[in-house]
Amino acid sequence: MATKEEIVQSVPQKGFFGHPKGLLSLFFTEFWERFSYYGMRAILIYYMYYEVTQGGLGIDKTTANSIMAVYGSLVYMSGIIGGWIADRIFGNIKTVFVGGLLIMFGHIVLAFPGGMTPLFISMALIIIGTGLLKPNISSIIGDLYSEDDVRRDSGFSIFYMGINAGAFIAPLIVGTIGLEYNFHLGFGIAAIGMALGLIVFMMTKKKYLGLAGSYVPNPMSKEERKKVLTRIGVAILLVLIVGFILVHQGIMTIDVFTMTVSILGIVIPTLYFIVMYRSGKTSADEKSRLLAYIPLFVAAMMFWAIQEQGSNILALYADERVNLMIGSYKISPAWFQSLNLLFVIALAPVFAWLWVKLGDRQPSTPRKFAYGLFFAGMSFIVMIIPAYINGTESLVSPFWLVLSFFLVVLGELLLSPVGLSATTKLAPAAFAAQTMSLWFLTNASAQAINAQVVKLYTPENEIVYFGVIGVLALVLGLLLYFFTPLIQKYMRGVR
Repeated sequence: MATKEEIVQSVPQKGFFGHPKGLLSLFFTEFWERFSYYGMRAILIYYMYYEVTQGGLGIDKTTANSIMAVYGSLVYMSGIIGGWIADRIFGNIKTVFVGGLLIMFGHIVLAFPGGMTPLFISMALIIIGTGLLKPNISSIIGDLYSEDDVRRDSGFSIFYMGINAGAFIAPLIVGTIGLEYNFHLGFGIAAIGMALGLIVFMMTKKKYLGLAGSYVPNPMSKEERKKVLTRIGVAILLVLIVGFILVHQGIMTIDVFTMTVSILGIVIPTLYFIVMYRSGKTSADEKSRLLAYIPLFVAAMMFWAIQEQGSNILALYADERVNLMIGSYKISPAWFQSLNLLFVIALAPVFAWLWVKLGDRQPSTPRKFAYGLFFAGMSFIVMIIPAYINGTESLVSPFWLVLSFFLVVLGELLLSPVGLSATTKLAPAAFAAQTMSLWFLTNASAQAINAQVVKLYTPENEIVYFGVIGVLALVLGLLLYFFTPLIQKYMRGVR
């Protein structure tokens, strides 16, 4: 296996705004991957519940919301598998390429008219493909720089802008085409976006990436690989056979499947915590920090449970409850999906400056999480106001939805990047990678639980729905705020 120095030396170190040229390749690959993913997500909920006469599938809205939540949950869960495959079998480069292909084919499946079966095939391809691509493309960026390269953080910031830029424009383009013209044309545009990303990746990887991402960190022997791949193949075959039988017998319904994922969303992180805490490789200080990490994990789950409803409940709200006429012009409900990314792009530099400016005076990690929950809770509380004033049958101003997205982004910037940083500090040394996977499970678990929660929403009970969830977030944030000194004690010196 090549050393870190050999990998860095193999990459052209100048050429993209003073950064390695490989960053250009990865920037545009991720730009188009996010374009395709968020483009599909912007119209998927509408495609599911719009009537067949409108080009949709005519699925019940409650079921469509649950499917959307399960889809998002499985996308995040699949990253665990993608990291393992790259580490043990293919390496990052091959894994990213295979993931991109699967995503593209997933969109292509929906680019042609079909029913429920093509929908689920498409989702399965995109879930697996995103799990292969998403965690590993970030790992390749780490290979472009030496450990002491001062450009490293700046490079990740540029890459992050690529992610947000692609995600921002996707609902505007794919959403407009999908809703105004044809859903399948919109999905086709998303497929073209991923195809462009793959083309850029393949044309530039040899010249710009060098050895970055080409090695397998913990390779299996040929015998091990043959044995493991055989077992995986058999397991997949058995799952497909059992799944087919259960579906054919009417046992595995959509409700049963969503409930199964919801249970896994709780069981998987619980097992992670138990295994790490009971391991002999975890020291006493690390066990204490794991205990401190649990309330942060729960808080993050609560936050993502609200934030991720932007793609289902608030998307439904935008379509049915918002006055989309601005003067004589009608805006697309899919455009609201760009608000989150727009606010992140605008406000992330402000928060980065604020933490540097405050220095040692900035709030501790638990307090930042508490503030994040306050803003998330308020993003749902404000949704009560228009219904309380005018009832639930009249159309409301789009600015209420804009305000809701703005508030939840304030919470996201207080919690999400801080959570990543806290995870690296609180993780047991022997479980550093697994703990990072655990952090991403906060989103997967939240959406798994959402698969059941979103069933409770109807326009008639929206005051109770938004109010109860919003108050729960505020109460949890308040508890976290007051218990911060105790959590800090268990963090054993980590601030």
